[in-house]
Amino acid sequence: MQTMIEWWQAVLLATVQGLSEFLPISSSGHLVLLPRLFGWTDQGLAFDVAVHVGTLLGVLVYFRRDLLPLARGGIAFVSGDREDPHGRLAFNLIVGTIPVGVVGLLFNDVIEEKLRSPLVVAFQLAVFGIVLWLADRLSARSRSESSLSVGQALLIGCAQALALVPGTSRSGITMSAALALGLTREAAARFAFLLAIPGIAMAGAYEGYRFFTSEGTVAVREMLIGVAVSAVVGYACIHYFLKFIARIGFAPFAIYRLLLAGVIVALFY
Repeated sequence: MQTMIEWWQAVLLATVQGLSEFLPISSSGHLVLLPRLFGWTDQGLAFDVAVHVGTLLGVLVYFRRDLLPLARGGIAFVSGDREDPHGRLAFNLIVGTIPVGVVGLLFNDVIEEKLRSPLVVAFQLAVFGIVLWLADRLSARSRSESSLSVGQALLIGCAQALALVPGTSRSGITMSAALALGLTREAAARFAFLLAIPGIAMAGAYEGYRFFTSEGTVAVREMLIGVAVSAVVGYACIHYFLKFIARIGFAPFAIYRLLLAGVIVALFY
C-alpha cells in the first residue's frame, strides 16, 4: 500500500534527495532517517521512484553537452577506436556500473531487510566519512577522469557497490576511490556524477518495478512535486559542487558525516 504524504513533506524529502544524492553525505541514509526523526510514516515506493527520476533528470540536463560525444565515442570504442577519450570514458562508465548492478540483484533484499537501521547508517556515515577525508588528504590530485584504465574504473565501480548499504553515499565512495587513484577533486566529482546516471537509472527502474507489481495508490501531486524539486535541487547541487570543490575540499563533508553519525547515536541509542 502506497503511503500518502503532505505536499510540504514531499518538498522537504525531494530537497534532501536532490542535495544528498550528489553531495558525499548519503541520500539513502538521510531518507531512512528523516521519517524516523520526525515521526512520519514512510514515504513509500512511488515517491522514491519520483525523486530518483528527478535527480536523474537533473544530472542528465547538467551533462547534456557531454552525453552525445560520450555516446558517439562509446560506439567508436566498441568498433575498435581506442584513441578517442570520450570513447574510453564511456566504456569505463559502463564497466564501473557492472558491480553495483550485480550486487544489487543478488543482495538488495538482504540490504533492505537487515541494513536500514539508524545504527548501520551512523556507522557507515562515520567510517566512510573518515575514508573520504583520508583519500582527499593523501591524493596526488593530478589526473583527469579520461586517464582511468578499465581496471581502475572497475575498482571505482566496486567501491560504488558498497553504497547500496544506507549511510555510505554513492557519490562519496566513488569520489573517495577516484581520489585514491590520483584524480583531481573536480575529475573525481565529474566521474562520480557521470557514473551516477546509469546507477540512478537502475535504482529508479528497480523501485518502479517493485511499485508497479505491488498494489499501491499514487499521490500524483506529491510525486510531481518530488520530481520537480529533486531535479532542480540536484542540478543546482552539481553546479555549485563542481564550482567550489577544488577550493573547499572534502573535509567539511567528512566533518558533517561524523557529526550526523553522533547525532543519530544520541537520538536513537
